[in-house]
Amino acid sequence: MNNKGPISNFILHHFKHFNAATLVDAAQEYSRQIEAGHKMMITMAGAMSTAELGKSLAEMIRQDKVHIITCTGANLEEDVFNLVAHNHYKRVPNYRDLSPQDEKELLDNHFNRVTDTCIPEAEAMRAIEEHLFNAWKRAENNGQSFLPHEYFYQILLSGELEDKYQIDPKDSWLLAAAEKGIPIIVPGWEDSTCGNFFASYCIENILSPHTMKSGIHYMMKLAQWYQDNAIEKGVGFFQIGGGIAGDFPICVVPMLHQDLELEDIPMWSYFCQISDSTTSYGSYSGAVPNEKITWGKLLPETPKYVIESDATIVAPLIFAYLLNW
Repeated sequence: MNNKGPISNFILHHFKHFNAATLVDAAQEYSRQIEAGHKMMITMAGAMSTAELGKSLAEMIRQDKVHIITCTGANLEEDVFNLVAHNHYKRVPNYRDLSPQDEKELLDNHFNRVTDTCIPEAEAMRAIEEHLFNAWKRAENNGQSFLPHEYFYQILLSGELEDKYQIDPKDSWLLAAAEKGIPIIVPGWEDSTCGNFFASYCIENILSPHTMKSGIHYMMKLAQWYQDNAIEKGVGFFQIGGGIAGDFPICVVPMLHQDLELEDIPMWSYFCQISDSTTSYGSYSGAVPNEKITWGKLLPETPKYVIESDATIVAPLIFAYLLNW
């Protein structure tokens, strides 16, 4: 008798072929990696925070089944938007039927649409802007600079947002990460709503760009973290979607090998990508894992999985399996 819960047992019983079978294979190998002492990175592209992945990812963090996260700036901020403004979100189930005029009406009412979910500008974005600005200004006044996610950690851990929470805080993956103190890598943070806020303050000479550390600082931080954590057991790579969230961190290994000329740096010990991108001319997001062998990121024997499906369905199922749900 296994110790798995009903979701896990359903997966094991029914998911026997094609993408379903790959989901099981990838989940079981992920579990073996953790049991063997490997660390695991999860990368998040798309709108996984708005999809409320925190309902399962937060518990993955608390149970030490993920040790470092790379995400887009949007995923960083949208978890907090949902935390403080969930009751004001608007769902549009018939989003495929919207006309351009329907979209304009959403804009006029200060709703920004992500597929079927509209984020309220005033209650989410502008509410967080004030807290972030205070943290940015405080750092600048003290002659300090921090990475983008560190400012989010500051406002979360200070407790200043607690009276604004509109979901159970245990479902916020960023709050779980802050409480656990795990590192987060946010390449291209400027391409986010809060990144735009910061840039506007710099353009107006209210803040200095030096108050915010950059992607180069993130790569340097990741390079050191990888050396500290990969030497004995190796680190696995679990990629949700494509884009910069996956491209940026996976390159740390060839950089350590080829540019810093360091020896005894292991390649990634596991690779899984959930993606609906197809392999096509020049598509990195849709490239099969074997292509990464030629770039010095994976070995021929590295366990490799591609699940060509919707990450909002697949990721929670894999996490449920890992959590014995």
